[in-house]
Amino acid sequence: MSVSIRQIHPTFVGEVDGIDIREPLDPEDVVAIEEGMDRYAVLIFHDQVITDEQQIAFTRNFGAIERAVGNSITDCQGRRLTTEMADLSNLAEQDRIFARDDRRRLFDLANRLWHSDSSFRVVPAKWSLLSARAVPTKGGNTEFADMRAGYDALDAATRTELAELVCEHSLMYSRGLLGFTDFTGEERETFSPVRQRLVRTHPVTGRKSLYLSSHAGAIVGWPMPEARAYLRDLNEHATRSDFVHAHEWRLHDLVIWDNRQTMHRVRRFDDANEIRDMRRTTILGDAPTATQVA
Repeated sequence: MSVSIRQIHPTFVGEVDGIDIREPLDPEDVVAIEEGMDRYAVLIFHDQVITDEQQIAFTRNFGAIERAVGNSITDCQGRRLTTEMADLSNLAEQDRIFARDDRRRLFDLANRLWHSDSSFRVVPAKWSLLSARAVPTKGGNTEFADMRAGYDALDAATRTELAELVCEHSLMYSRGLLGFTDFTGEERETFSPVRQRLVRTHPVTGRKSLYLSSHAGAIVGWPMPEARAYLRDLNEHATRSDFVHAHEWRLHDLVIWDNRQTMHRVRRFDDANEIRDMRRTTILGDAPTATQVA
């Protein structure tokens, strides 16, 4: 195959041609995609009619897969997909649409907030790969924010202030922003806060980026109200319109993004009447970004 990538946003996002995800990748294709991710942080592949097994096989070209356990309140008996895939649909068992008051739906509404996948894990995710198996007729776009551009646009004094800051991330913080606080004792244990650095450096390019997320609800050593006000200001800065790309999903699109260099959010759609079936594989990160406390 011959990979070509066309940049479609002034600072990031590439549209890929010359790849059929159903076929085994040549080593040079793997390298081309990795280099494209390092440069563009988000890559879009159109017309990829794939099965779950093909998506999983494609993902393994780029690293070990993070198991989709501990990132939701859906128990194993209620899963539609293998634990190698995160189910980002509005579907419950037997592919029925969630009821409006279904606890799982209410929990998942926080995906409409800006976030980075798995920042609530001690070892946060590297890349996410999302496949569109069914898309609504209107809405349901995914927006991406270039956190490298957000960092570059900060003044020198703010960059200095941020350099050594460490945040606490938890699914309870992001869900709490929407008023979802009804967690079981087991869930509170599973979603215990973890620590992440507020500024990350890309291991290949050396570029720095803000590591923000709705999961971030505290700054170590800061009073909570001050930390949350400060993080809100940073999020507003990092999601300025000139740093954001909105992806309008086509059926069978596959989009890869680098969680170390971007944030994203899904936009509202008619989830009571239309199906949005999105399936994500996630590549494990390499190491913690910050020292954890016992």
